[in-house]
Amino acid sequence: MALKATVFKVQLQIADMDRHYYQDHSLTLAQHPSENDERMMVRLLAFAINASETLAFTKGLSAEDDEPELWDKTLSGEINLWVEFGQSDEKWLRKAAGRAKQVQLFCYGGRSVPVWWKNIQQALERYQNLAVLEINEESVKAMAKLVSRNMNLQCNISEGHIWLSDAEQSVLIEPVLLKAAQ
Repeated sequence: MALKATVFKVQLQIADMDRHYYQDHSLTLAQHPSENDERMMVRLLAFAINASETLAFTKGLSAEDDEPELWDKTLSGEINLWVEFGQSDEKWLRKAAGRAKQVQLFCYGGRSVPVWWKNIQQALERYQNLAVLEINEESVKAMAKLVSRNMNLQCNISEGHIWLSDAEQSVLIEPVLLKAAQ
């Protein structure tokens, strides 16, 4: 018997001073059985950083290979933003860069990220619409401590610093831009 996804309900209040975006979002996150809390929270962080009325989670790890886990699409089906997670290979990122106006990759994983980046950095330089951000291991672990089946979170973004908090604790996240989109 196949394991089912765990469903999380999230009330997310976003105050993004950098983009002048202030909005509340009611989200339902499905956590695939193979996904840990850290990865799920990195997905939620990516949503908060890019929040808009048209940004949406897809079927995620359960989906076919033709869509990301988070994207922003127009009504006509054009992909404005394609968001990936982890340490993707160049082939997958090439496909994303060819289909979307912008691609973001959120890397995490501690000491393995610099090794992965050293091996792939030169190959990714040609993708003008690709941005690569690293979320440090301490921040990812701290975000995982915010996980509960019903989350009520506040996200404040200012000058590239992100504060994610609930009623009891707060986490400072400072993404490192490994590659900027041009």
